[in-house]
Amino acid sequence: MARNSWYFEPGIHIDDRYEAKILIAYFLWQMAMPVTRAQLDEIFTLDGSVNYFLYSEAVEQMIESGLIVVENRDGKEVYILTERAKHGANDFKRMVPKSTRDRILSTGMKFFAKLKNDNDVKLSVEKESIGYTVSCRCTEGELVLMELKLFALDEDQANVLKQKIEKNPAAFYSKVIDYAVDNEDYNPNPKEVNDL
Repeated sequence: MARNSWYFEPGIHIDDRYEAKILIAYFLWQMAMPVTRAQLDEIFTLDGSVNYFLYSEAVEQMIESGLIVVENRDGKEVYILTERAKHGANDFKRMVPKSTRDRILSTGMKFFAKLKNDNDVKLSVEKESIGYTVSCRCTEGELVLMELKLFALDEDQANVLKQKIEKNPAAFYSKVIDYAVDNEDYNPNPKEVNDL
């Protein structure tokens, strides 16, 4: 089957429904957590290893054949891999190239890490009597790890600060902690200046 370079990302792509099912089962087995359909769709769309229509058909067939069970947890429908599908994923994983399996797992881990960061970091921009305040609150469950307010002269600056933090909140938190731990009192230790 000819592949159009404008449609597929570089790399190995699955164009067989059976291989797509193996990849989906392998992904769910390795992630070992319930996943919503929207999350699964986004991960496989981001990864680009499987044509979306082929992927959608494979998921529907896996549900119909009982390889994936749809359960309601906390008001959300989640997809859970059955034991039979886990065994199949393990037994037949070599039918899908390792680089493709690794890439989908990497995409999934990045997706869920970002989802966790989005839930653990709250950012807001508030107008003050003079300028704006960017508020950043980092939490881990009930524990508040950091609460920080940054001043910005105008709304554009405030939004730029907010967007920069949103790109990688974990790195922002880490840099603030590193700076606080490594910070030392300022001691300029001036050199003597000889009179001319």
